[in-house]
Amino acid sequence: MRVKVLAVLSMSMAVGLPPALQAQGLVGQGPTLESTPPVIAPDQATPPDPYGTLTFSLENDLFGGGTDRYYTNGFQLAWRSPSADLPRPLAWFNDQLDWVLGPGTLRWGLTFGQSMFTPEDTELVNPDPRDRPYAGYLYGSVSLYRTTELTFRSLELQLGVVGPSALGEWVQNGIHDLWNIERAHGWDYQLKDEPAFNAIYNQKWRLPLGTFMGVEAEALPSFTLAAGNVQTYAGVGGMLRIGQGLSADFGPPRIRPALSGSSWIEPSDEFGWYVFAGVDGRAVAHDIFLDGNTWRDSRSVDKRPLVGDFQAGVAVVWRGVRFSLTQVWRSEEFYGQNGEQKFGSLSVSFRF
Repeated sequence: MRVKVLAVLSMSMAVGLPPALQAQGLVGQGPTLESTPPVIAPDQATPPDPYGTLTFSLENDLFGGGTDRYYTNGFQLAWRSPSADLPRPLAWFNDQLDWVLGPGTLRWGLTFGQSMFTPEDTELVNPDPRDRPYAGYLYGSVSLYRTTELTFRSLELQLGVVGPSALGEWVQNGIHDLWNIERAHGWDYQLKDEPAFNAIYNQKWRLPLGTFMGVEAEALPSFTLAAGNVQTYAGVGGMLRIGQGLSADFGPPRIRPALSGSSWIEPSDEFGWYVFAGVDGRAVAHDIFLDGNTWRDSRSVDKRPLVGDFQAGVAVVWRGVRFSLTQVWRSEEFYGQNGEQKFGSLSVSFRF
C-alpha cells in the first residue's frame, strides 16, 4: 500500500504540481492534499470615507398637499460622521452591537429635530375631541451605522420631550404670524409634557437590477423596528430607483416614521441623479401622538393598527451636494380621519 501511495505522489510531481506547493512540503503529506474549495468574495465593506455630511430636511403639508392639518410640519438637522474612529463613549456601545449591526464600514451621527401635529380644524379654540390632538415633539438623537456595498444597518436612540416644552405652538404660530396666516387656536389642549425615548433599528439591502445605456436601476428593500413611549411599530417597505451614481447613498433622507434613506452621501462622480418611488407599511402598536400621554390624562383618538405610505420624487447630487424632493401620500392613521394625507419633503445635504 505504501508503494502505491508513493507512486501516486511521484506521478503528481511528474505532471507538474505548482512549485509553491512543492516548496512548502505539501507533497508527500496525505492529509494536506485535500482540495480547497474556491473562495467566493463576499459583500465588501465600503472604502473609508474621510468626509462627513450635514443634512437639513423640511416636511410640511403645504408642499403638494395645500392643507394645514395632521402631520403638519417637521424639520431635522442631521450630521453624519466620516467613516472614522468613534468617540470613546460610543466606541464601547458600538462594541456591544456586533450581533445587531454586523460587519461593515462604521459611521455615527447626531440629529436635532421637531415634529408638529394638529387636528383638521385649527380654528376651534376647543378642538373636536374626536379629531387628532395637538402635539409637539422636540428631540435629539445619536445613531450608529454599518454599511457594505450591498447592505445598510442603523440603530438610532432618540431622547426628547412631547408637550408644551417641545415649542410646537411657539414655532407654528410664530411662522403663521410671520407669513400673515391665521393662527392655530387650540394649542391649549395639546398633549402634556412627557419625557420621550425611542429606539429605531433599520436595515436595507441594495439589489442592482442592471444598467441600460448608462442608466442604472436598483431596488432597496427595507425593514424597520421602533420601540419606545413615542412610537412602537414594525415596518416593511422598499424603494425602486433609476438614475446614475446610485452608489452615492441609500436613498434620500426622511423624518421617521417614514421610509428613510441615508443622511450622508459618498458620490464617486461629480454629478449623479435618480428618480424614485417607494412604499412602506407599518404595524403600529403605540403612537403617543394618537394614543395620548402615557402617564397622564390627555386628548386621544383611536389609531388604526396598519398605516401605509407611498412616496415618489427626484434627487440630484452635484459636487458633493445632494438636493431631494419627495411627495408623500399617507393612509388614514386614526378612525374618523377625513381621508389620506399628502405632504412634501425637501432636503439638502452638504459633504465636507
